[in-house]
Amino acid sequence: MLDIALLMANASQLKAVIDQGPGFGFYVPLVALITISLVLQISVGVLLIFLVRYDLNNPAKHAKLDFLNNLATGLVFIIVVVNIFITAFGVQKPVVDLAPRQ
Repeated sequence: MLDIALLMANASQLKAVIDQGPGFGFYVPLVALITISLVLQISVGVLLIFLVRYDLNNPAKHAKLDFLNNLATGLVFIIVVVNIFITAFGVQKPVVDLAPRQ
């Protein structure tokens, strides 16, 4: 469930950054980092699906499964680091000015 929450949070952050537009100081880095995070999360999800489909009882496949498991762990670590940078750059929702203009 945490993976889905992070995926939804990144999608929401991407929407907020795109709503702010290119005038936002960190527009390009944030769009790039959020996109990288989303792609990596989807990749890890697909990788985990492949991991589950392999036969764990077959010793011949243990080396490949260990490699795929280590790869998934490494990608999750990279996702965490990327999301730390996303948080550091700060995604703010655009503020709508409702005050009447004179």
